Amino acid sequence: MKPVKVGLLGLGTVGTGVVRIVEGNQEDLSSQVGSPIVIEKIAVKNTEKDRVIAVDRAKLTEDPWEVIRHPDIDVIVEVMGGIDQTKAYILEALERGKHIVTANKDLMALHGSEILAKAQEKQCDVFYEASVAGGIPIIRTLIEGFSSDRITRIMGIVNGTTNYILTKMSQEGASYEEVLAEAQALGYAETDPTSDVEGLDAARKMAILSTLGFRTNVELQDVTVRGISSVTREDITYARRLGYEMKLLGIADRQDDEITISVQPTMVRQNHPIASVNGVFNAVYVHGEAVGETMFYGAGAGELPTATSVVADIVAVIKNLKLGVNGLKAIVPYKPKRLQSDEQILSKNFILLHVDDKAGVLAQITQIFAEYEVSLASVVQQPNETNPDAEIIIVTHNASKASMDKVLKHFESLNVIRRIKSVYRVEG
Repeated sequence: MKPVKVGLLGLGTVGTGVVRIVEGNQEDLSSQVGSPIVIEKIAVKNTEKDRVIAVDRAKLTEDPWEVIRHPDIDVIVEVMGGIDQTKAYILEALERGKHIVTANKDLMALHGSEILAKAQEKQCDVFYEASVAGGIPIIRTLIEGFSSDRITRIMGIVNGTTNYILTKMSQEGASYEEVLAEAQALGYAETDPTSDVEGLDAARKMAILSTLGFRTNVELQDVTVRGISSVTREDITYARRLGYEMKLLGIADRQDDEITISVQPTMVRQNHPIASVNGVFNAVYVHGEAVGETMFYGAGAGELPTATSVVADIVAVIKNLKLGVNGLKAIVPYKPKRLQSDEQILSKNFILLHVDDKAGVLAQITQIFAEYEVSLASVVQQPNETNPDAEIIIVTHNASKASMDKVLKHFESLNVIRRIKSVYRVEG
């Protein structure tokens, strides 16, 4: 049986996992695809670097173009990261008729439509299961498992770093700054954690999932983004007191083919399955009109979980190669993009206000909600021993974003309100 030869761009954490799985599971993989899988060439930054796995030095190169242009390589696996230069490598590989497997969420979120269009032109596969939620096979599930259904909602914890931070803050009462420093020391958070903690990483993943789930071309600028850096211990304490857990959620909703996508800290009812997803784990909740509620849970990052998704994509490419159907399974968005207006975007809301501690304040505040037709689910006013002002905690029923924006703007001009301390979306 003629081997299928693979070129690897990158030999970091995920690349190392790919080599481990391909070499360690060769018998099982070969039985699935009908031929051996051989990693023929690997592009690295430094060929002399000591590595945690044994790799034939003759297979290493510091020139990615040597991998791209190798005449015997059928599949290019990109796990090196980067955007502009990496895009150039992938487009050239596709031009040469090579199939692509990538774990690069940034690349696919920003340039996925161009890459997929080139793949379709050249009848090549581009698979990117590992770009979202690590070892959870969510992309293949959206494409194949839900092919007969109509997805109306995708909601997920798709960033392990922020979930770790919020879990520790909730369970140990630690501050955001303390847990972030711990996460950096453990390697869960980067030295510059901006992409994770400000929600950018999750936004890119939600753009990918929404494009696949709703069959329309969702771009990064279509996602409303708010990170967790402003979440305090006090916020989490109040959330738990009211029966919620705080999670950074990506939420994509579709109503009558009009969509809205956001990433934001959200109070999730404790009896919702996604509220119990803790630490660095990810979970994606998908609602289909026919199937109803489903949830997919697992490791969202790490060497072997992510590499498992990469190798599964390699297997899919080779099976297509044997059947002669490469390039025929790509999901090309076909629906026009129609974003919901602020009047159509509905959610429950949690608001924490610091106000003058005197009679009549609560009546003024509830009157403002009534003025903008926002219905209230609960209102609690209480003193705070560490705060000379009174605190009012409000949870609304579903209200439009437009109405809530008007309420909050009105609050800013109200003398009896000292501070709008916190505002969060509520789920459940």
